Amino acid sequence: MTAPHDPRTLLVGDVGGTNARFAVARWTEHGPVLEHHESFPASEHPTFLGGVRAFIDGCEVTPSGGVIAVAGPVTDGAIDLTNSPWRVSEGELATLGLNPIRLINDFEAQAWGAPIVPGADLAHLGGPEAGDPHATLAVLGPGTGFGVSALARDRDGREIALPSEGGHACFAPNDVVEDEVLRILRRRYERVSIERLICGPGLVNLHRALAEIDGRDTHIDDPAEITKQALAEPNSPCGATLARFCAILGSVAGDIALTLGARGGVYIAGGIAPRILPFLKASPFRERFQRKGRFQPYLAEIPTWVVTHRHAALLGAARVALGEKITGA
Repeated sequence: MTAPHDPRTLLVGDVGGTNARFAVARWTEHGPVLEHHESFPASEHPTFLGGVRAFIDGCEVTPSGGVIAVAGPVTDGAIDLTNSPWRVSEGELATLGLNPIRLINDFEAQAWGAPIVPGADLAHLGGPEAGDPHATLAVLGPGTGFGVSALARDRDGREIALPSEGGHACFAPNDVVEDEVLRILRRRYERVSIERLICGPGLVNLHRALAEIDGRDTHIDDPAEITKQALAEPNSPCGATLARFCAILGSVAGDIALTLGARGGVYIAGGIAPRILPFLKASPFRERFQRKGRFQPYLAEIPTWVVTHRHAALLGAARVALGEKITGA
């Protein structure tokens, strides 16, 4: 039996290269509320459409429409995920009875969600306790890939999230070790982007490059194993890899803050940062974030946080979905 439709019930999703997360959203006087969460490996369903259908089939009330955030660029209402074989379009999703349905970039959703993440779900990583509430904020972070977005804000309170593929900008080394890392990776990749180093698979690339620089062998090919050993033994080769990973993340975050004028703050999202939070706090992240020559005082006034909320992208997608439903946009 098909569940009844409810125009007040909207589907929201956050689909990455590894996992798919869905919920239904409704509006309250306190903002969007998420219910009926479900998360599963994307590999459980051969197609994107099948994954969405499986979630809807488990809902007591069928969503009338919604917004799904996806890891990759959305072009003409369609997505070919960067780090996944899944493909889908808004037209295909409409065949499930979702109308209107919209696809947005996953870090665009993170940017919409950042200002409404509860303070208890933010871990301070340095700088002042609050950013300029009228200034742009940046959201970035490593997971299966590396995402970048921003929420541009003006003094009249207007906001717009900026979808971006900034994770595919070129990697810029900051010392002689990173010069050598870049040289090594260029043997494998014609062009070395940030994502080749700062994401799960990138952690393995970095570990192997550092091992080559040190003249030692390594057979680790699982980023989770590198992280596990690093957290258990910070002075081990894996600990050195993770420390370098955090340092490069800090440099990248500072570059993005400068590029976007992100005086509203920088939010580190994605799946990796929350799992290594104590290590990240003790790492060179913040020192490298601020190490920008003449602009060090500028960066020193920008706060940095790690987003520990498990469903921040769903909150952002809900904000978009419910805002469009309420305004009729």
